[in-house]
Amino acid sequence: MGNFLQTDGLWGYIYWFNIIVAVFIVVRVVLNNRNPIKTLAWMMVLLFVPFLGLLLYFFFGRDTKRLKYISRRSLSQIQQRAHLYYRSQEPVVPPPAYSSLFSYLENVASAYPVGGNDVKVIDDMQQFSRELLSAIASAREHVHLQFYIFEDDEFGRKVRDALVAKAREGVEVRVIYDSVGCWRVSKNFFEEIRFAGGQVESFLKVYFPILGNRVNYRNHRKVVVVDGLLGFVGGCNIADRYIKGVEWGRWRDVMLRVHGNGVHGLQTSFLIDWYFANGSLVSGGRYFPHQEPQGNSIIQVAQSNPVGSDRVIMSALIAIITSAREYVYMQTPYCMLNDSLKLAIKNAALAGVDVRLMIPLRSDSIISTYASYSYLEELMNSGVKVYLYKEGIVHGKVVVSDDAVSSVGSANLDFRSFYYNFEVSGFFYCSSVARRLKAMFLADEKACTQLVAREFASRSLMRRCAESAARLFSPLL
Repeated sequence: MGNFLQTDGLWGYIYWFNIIVAVFIVVRVVLNNRNPIKTLAWMMVLLFVPFLGLLLYFFFGRDTKRLKYISRRSLSQIQQRAHLYYRSQEPVVPPPAYSSLFSYLENVASAYPVGGNDVKVIDDMQQFSRELLSAIASAREHVHLQFYIFEDDEFGRKVRDALVAKAREGVEVRVIYDSVGCWRVSKNFFEEIRFAGGQVESFLKVYFPILGNRVNYRNHRKVVVVDGLLGFVGGCNIADRYIKGVEWGRWRDVMLRVHGNGVHGLQTSFLIDWYFANGSLVSGGRYFPHQEPQGNSIIQVAQSNPVGSDRVIMSALIAIITSAREYVYMQTPYCMLNDSLKLAIKNAALAGVDVRLMIPLRSDSIISTYASYSYLEELMNSGVKVYLYKEGIVHGKVVVSDDAVSSVGSANLDFRSFYYNFEVSGFFYCSSVARRLKAMFLADEKACTQLVAREFASRSLMRRCAESAARLFSPLL
């Protein structure tokens, strides 16, 4: 080690070059005026983990200020149809407690509230696979699919073959996948769809996923739209493990099926990403057909992305939590909270609201599992009830409150979803949907261990150190 730090010799020069570059990057990070916690985390990594710190920053740390997403003019053209319907419908009256949330999502995210929807909660992914394939088979005009992950496995091939069949019938087929999420999938998997006449695009394509400089910005959205009439949104990807489970148990996820004009929000979300990925502006009335009322659910579909300063989905979830009067239940595979969200959760519990958080006992990421555990003691000390799902992985992204409002989408309760990913969530103002999600949560509690704050505080020093070390990286994960 001593010889390594000497300035004479090749390694010495490399070492001091690394230090000089790291110092310049630290200055840049500070001048970017980021969140102080993230700034300190990067400073520690850059200065105390030579070489590896520079590599991590290159992949995951650079700012998004220069990441051009989509022009305002093109965005307005795509959103116009959804806005026209919103203006023509009967006025949608929000529940009194959520009028500010209504206005925030409409004004900041152009998430127009649409009533008259039938919403079905699907918490059995075998059922979701059947309903997805049935919906694709029913398509007459177009099928739009967007998922972070497609795997070349049994489920993936069934979905692909269904899309191929529709493309051969002359139905418009458009597919968006994330370049990093699907980097192991061969080109031939998607080429079959293209060969049949469908269109497939990757989002922020990375030619060398391990070395790609855009690996940090991932499109994590899961959206399906069929003929502009039927849609799906939630947390499930297209892979066998989501349907069949993992080695240590089943995979618990949640998708919502939407039937009604609320699908316009999902269609808008997809077409914005399609313009970004493909460069073609797809719009027109046939992609936003009018339907008679199908149910009584009011829906707002909100997107969030790493471009700009608005953290739309995070802010909306904070609004739900702070508006809660009786209960708020949250399900997420990863729990790495920034100060704003953590404070909202703690304050709700301290105010007497029944706040419950469910995460997996073991997730699909060891470092994320440890980092998530590091937040639990502080939450429990404020009165939050924490449940560890022990029969597999809880992967649903669900927040439900007071039998009145709920959110289901692709965003986890972590830094990556709120600051780095392109995400989408549906916000549902409907007592029947909320009660169904509440019943699902309570049923899942039976497969959980509820943590006891005093017992959890007595865990080993080694375990606490591992959690704290993982937490240092939580803003970077």
